[in-house]
Amino acid sequence: MKRLSIAAMAICVAGLVACNQASAGGSFNQQARIDSLEKKVAELESNMEVVAYILEKRAGVTLEDAKKEMEDANRVWDIPVDDSPVFGAKNPKLTIVEFTEFQCPYCSRIAPTVKELMDKYPNDIKFVYKHFPLSFHANARSAAASSIAAHKQGKFWEYRYALAPYSNRLSDSIYVEVAKSVGLDIEKFNKDRVLDEAMEARIQKDFDLGAKVGVQGTPNFYINGKRQDRFSPELVEKLLKEAK
Repeated sequence: MKRLSIAAMAICVAGLVACNQASAGGSFNQQARIDSLEKKVAELESNMEVVAYILEKRAGVTLEDAKKEMEDANRVWDIPVDDSPVFGAKNPKLTIVEFTEFQCPYCSRIAPTVKELMDKYPNDIKFVYKHFPLSFHANARSAAASSIAAHKQGKFWEYRYALAPYSNRLSDSIYVEVAKSVGLDIEKFNKDRVLDEAMEARIQKDFDLGAKVGVQGTPNFYINGKRQDRFSPELVEKLLKEAK
């Protein structure tokens, strides 16, 4: 890690103080300020050494790695909507993009929370759904395909929330049962949910986008293009107030 020595930083501080000697209260105050700042620099340097040690010994990463991760976490991404399901305001204060899937138990649990936000803020928030089926969930892609079939009939969101509770027992029979419950044309639904090459490509497009913007698991939320590791209604409320 590149950094100025304490002595060098103290010299810089001394030069700055000398330029403002009249307002510094004389040489005594000048020296006191230099001593105080030198102490703070030394403490900061010591703390950075501790941080570097912890990162390298416990997490196996360097400060440079941690800096890059922090930059990625604060990055604002331009996430295209494309043909994804969208709900909410045309000119929103917040755009929430959710990368998720149907077999993930955490996604299932948070789905009602997302629906509550949709119902509460239809004029302030735009919600966008992106498919991110995890490789170790055998039924995640077939479930994604079934939701795309529902989307073709204009009932994605109804189907999404009706299917959410079945994350631990997804199957063709469940897809059909849920499709019937939300009033879909079953013949068309079964035809449209076939996991053929075109459907695989459609799902993979979302997955590749997620990987590009740094999705690390499901569910992952992006608010106005920034990834939120701790998504919650309280966070949304806070950001809405700030947007005003």
